[in-house]
Amino acid sequence: MTQKVLAGRSDDPGLNGDLVRVKVDQVVLARQPNLVLGEAVQLGTKQVAVELALAYGTRCVTNGDPVEVEATAPSAASRDALGLGVLVARPGIGFAPAVHLERFGSPARLAITDEPRLASVGGAGMLTLTASPSQLAQALHSGSIWVRPARSIQVLLSGKIRPFVCVRDVALELIRRGLGDVVRRVDGEHQAPVVLEFAGPSARLLSVPDRAVLCGLAPQVGAAAAIFVSDEKTEVYLRDQRRSKAHRSLLPDAGAPCDDVLTVDLSAVDPLIMDETGVVRPVRELADRPVRQVILGGDSGASLRDLLAAAALLKSKRVPSRLDLLVAPPSRQALEVLAHSGALVDLIATGARLIEPDARVVTGELYPPPPGGTSMRTFDPEPANGCGPGFLVASAETIAYAVAHGKIGDPRSFKRPVRVTVPRALPTDDVLLVRKTRGKARSDDASAKKRFSEPPNPRKWTNSTQLPVVTERTAPGGPSALVVGSLEDVRWAERHASVDQGIKAVIAPHIPAATVSVLSGLGVLALRASEADFKELSSASSLDLPSPGEWHNGGIRVTAGNSELTLTWLAVGPERLWAESGAYSGSGVTK
Repeated sequence: MTQKVLAGRSDDPGLNGDLVRVKVDQVVLARQPNLVLGEAVQLGTKQVAVELALAYGTRCVTNGDPVEVEATAPSAASRDALGLGVLVARPGIGFAPAVHLERFGSPARLAITDEPRLASVGGAGMLTLTASPSQLAQALHSGSIWVRPARSIQVLLSGKIRPFVCVRDVALELIRRGLGDVVRRVDGEHQAPVVLEFAGPSARLLSVPDRAVLCGLAPQVGAAAAIFVSDEKTEVYLRDQRRSKAHRSLLPDAGAPCDDVLTVDLSAVDPLIMDETGVVRPVRELADRPVRQVILGGDSGASLRDLLAAAALLKSKRVPSRLDLLVAPPSRQALEVLAHSGALVDLIATGARLIEPDARVVTGELYPPPPGGTSMRTFDPEPANGCGPGFLVASAETIAYAVAHGKIGDPRSFKRPVRVTVPRALPTDDVLLVRKTRGKARSDDASAKKRFSEPPNPRKWTNSTQLPVVTERTAPGGPSALVVGSLEDVRWAERHASVDQGIKAVIAPHIPAATVSVLSGLGVLALRASEADFKELSSASSLDLPSPGEWHNGGIRVTAGNSELTLTWLAVGPERLWAESGAYSGSGVTK
């Protein structure tokens, strides 16, 4: 399915090059919209060249810092964004992945974004890939982008989920069974982004929101994206959202090849929990541990059905005195359904506190885990600065048990499973979505350039360079080489490289191919080190890089301390030109 989406939009239908140019249907901005829009204006963009361009305001809680507001709130320059044809989603509309699934997820289409968590939109059959700010700006300007052809791993689902087991548990089961190792092997063998394709007899039985929960695990296992088929379930979901015209069928061809297959029997999945170290364990292994904080909801970890089930299980219960129950509805639509159904009243009567859908809830910057106490949440963690306390990840029903009893336990201990019916008539009033009004004048280029964030100067590589070595998740004080060992560290580097001019190189034993493209588009070197070389680099204080003229055949000889090492430059083809020049270029690219 992934290849069908890309090939149908490429001028190279065989997808034979290192990079291929593909037409983009949607551009979704959820991290630094003003930075991308500023670059698009600098390119001379008068009107976006894609079917849909959308900028989300993801910060609902601010301290009035003008720099913070300018970087993260598209409403600060909404008049100019609307003039370009960009829709603006105001703060409070919900978490971007959940809102986009409901209001804009379109089967068999391609979206590029700066937010990897939007992979959950694959539940509606839409392929979503991440890109650097320069790539996003070029896509807004030209309507196309250069990407690496992706490889596919098929996840076959069979059986039927048992009572008190959620799709969130299935996602944790995939992590427990080593899906991340499979993704890493395929990515390393082919140097290509990996997309998870869910299929099998039970895949068609899952609702679109449940499919989105499974697709949302893609960033956690190092995959570039995830996608489901678009079938009658998708058509019904879009009809309920009053968007039936967006439906297109997307099915894999008979006998279509894939790079690996993983089979999961849903009837054999038990309630699971991910601990603070990222290890997935059966709930019984952590039973009776006291819980201090719970966040129910979030961007993609719990569907509307899960929230309604948790509310039903907690009806007539009371929050224990030493536990905080926070509810973060994924979207305004979910909040309205909870309110109209009476589930919100039940949660409030239980002792829940409603919190705003601020993106920093997901990162832990807002409502961090309490020191010395256990925190449980339904959404996946986002790599945070430093090594602060982590939290447990579990399904909504497992969390409901923790709220009811003040400690971790198996939700199957409830007397009987709840029967939940999600309403078919869903509220679809996009009151916080700002569209360009007919006849509204477009702002002039000079004023738009002033209001949008100033694009950073390209970080060109010219001469040999000595870089201090940084081994922790912390903003470097100056140009530095980030030497990290885990996928979580690499994800942190990808997230911060676009805003931190100090990250000049990222060195790790494994960097996903999709991340390599993003880093190259930022002018950051993505280098792979062997285990022995990685240990040597981790203990070094600085790294000497030769001039770009000596970067031959993907191998770069560097000096760390008294040792000379050879690191593998993971960029391919045109990506090397992007990295050397300091920014992505959508023109003059050769294969």
